[in-house]
Amino acid sequence: MMAKELYDKLNADFIKEGIKDVDWANRMPNLHKYLFPEFMQNGGMGLMCDFTNEIEKVYTTVFLSEKVLTKVLSDNVSNAMLFSHHPTNWGIKDHNGNYAADEKYIAELKGKNISVYILHHPLDNFGVYSTCGTLAGKLKLRIEKPAFLYCGALCGVIGTTDCKTINELHSHYSQTVGHKTSLYQYGDDNIQGEKIAVCPGGGNAMFVINEMMDNEIKILITGVTIVNDYSRETHEFEKVNRIFYWNLFDK
Repeated sequence: MMAKELYDKLNADFIKEGIKDVDWANRMPNLHKYLFPEFMQNGGMGLMCDFTNEIEKVYTTVFLSEKVLTKVLSDNVSNAMLFSHHPTNWGIKDHNGNYAADEKYIAELKGKNISVYILHHPLDNFGVYSTCGTLAGKLKLRIEKPAFLYCGALCGVIGTTDCKTINELHSHYSQTVGHKTSLYQYGDDNIQGEKIAVCPGGGNAMFVINEMMDNEIKILITGVTIVNDYSRETHEFEKVNRIFYWNLFDK
């Protein structure tokens, strides 16, 4: 199909009025010459790299990692689109979080007519395809309402589960995502009848915890688990207030 037709459809479905992003372009100055003007102007949503007029194949990913970019480029395809949740790679140990893809990969994508399209906060925003709604659905939670407004996006949900203990829910969570997950068990094991908050990604933040406390919720399922300068205050608050917190990734 024509690339513009697909971009326009995605924009209309996901980029809603009031949603903002984190100005991704400022995090990748070496890539400015490849970035679509609107991507630089709107904080980093939608079409990031306009490299093709037609799209015959679509790849999906969460990050523009070296592994993903190498795989796409090794397929020797052209007239394609790489759809990513983030316009960056990710690494806590060496990069303290998000970091820009190497220019050589973006240049090769351009040479092969492979565009890059990004939905970060627009995909976090609660809806049929949202990260929070999808995860809650996979966990078979009964969603009561969306929650945690951030940059115009409702990036989480509040719901309930049939699991009676935190360890039962933890086991169910690990089985659902297909790998080990980490649990910070700051509260009691019995969770029967308790409400649960789901806020994927960087959801272990005080604005999330404060809203949880307002709703008498003490169980959080999120993404990033590391205790660092960004999260240390939140972890200490969770310990004092006996809030469960666990993540999608093994520590």
